[in-house]
Amino acid sequence: MLSFGSRGGDLAIDLGTANTLVFAKGRGIIVNEPSVVAITQRGGKTQVLAVGEDARQMLGKTPEQIRAIRPIRKGAIGDFEVAQAMIAHFIGKVAKRRGFRRPRVVISTPQGATPVERRAIREAAEGAGAGHVYLIEEPMAAAIGADLPVTSPQGSMVVDLGGGTTEVAVISLGGVVNSVSVPVGGDDFDEAVGAYVRRLHNVAIGEATAERIKREVGSALEPEGEGRSIQVSGRDLVTGVPKAVTVTEGEIAQALAEPVTAVIEGVKDALERTAPELAADIVDGGLVMTGGGALLSRLDEAIRNATGLAVVVAEDPLTCGVRGAGRALDEIKAMQNVLQD
Repeated sequence: MLSFGSRGGDLAIDLGTANTLVFAKGRGIIVNEPSVVAITQRGGKTQVLAVGEDARQMLGKTPEQIRAIRPIRKGAIGDFEVAQAMIAHFIGKVAKRRGFRRPRVVISTPQGATPVERRAIREAAEGAGAGHVYLIEEPMAAAIGADLPVTSPQGSMVVDLGGGTTEVAVISLGGVVNSVSVPVGGDDFDEAVGAYVRRLHNVAIGEATAERIKREVGSALEPEGEGRSIQVSGRDLVTGVPKAVTVTEGEIAQALAEPVTAVIEGVKDALERTAPELAADIVDGGLVMTGGGALLSRLDEAIRNATGLAVVVAEDPLTCGVRGAGRALDEIKAMQNVLQD
């Protein structure tokens, strides 16, 4: 259990599949690290060796006795003990910087999370040293962070593309009126890239390489000309030795076609379920994309082409969720109706 000092220090946590961000009241975002934990088993007990960026660097490189894992999958806790250790580590980083007593904590959760999953998140945070724990739905937190008018009667639509899921929500009067959760996110983009390179070039690449390809030459639409290209290295599946190959923007657009289509279909599904009055608001105001997946090149254009709506990528989309949860923390009385006590 963490020991906190006498000075208050409320926190907002965006517990993501790919990254965990922590917002401290009055100080802004102070932690932004991968949601990865390196563990080993000793004497029948799990021992944490590294968390965050240090653990991410171990992915795909560990000896047999060490595992580098992601305790959050598809927005849900897959390993309770490891997730609790990860949360404790990030809260502990805050405690080392400044004296805190057990803080109030706001944690964003997937829109489609079950009561069991929500309880697991709450208990993990409490076990990690948190005091009173509030939960806020991820699309609501993202919408607040993107400065959408969530408490007004005007309907707003947010598409929050996380590492494990994409949450599409229509928000009005401080609540989620309609939502669709698509089990596709940034990790699925990476997996699609890795599978395509394996199939096309007969070369196996790791998670970090697939993410680099997506970041540097990834696109939701094929380029008109040759487009960008990148050279990467992997293991030749025929000879078993390292091999360098060049992949192009057009190839990666083809690799990403299936997960991109799934996201677009989720947006269309949410629109079909939207009441006419709210639909009219969305036609006027368009939709806002948040989350790390929103950074995929030309994804906004692909959604715009498919729906005919104006599509805007929020400023710093990766941090919208934690900034929105942080704002709810700062204005906890005014935002009481969007928080789950």
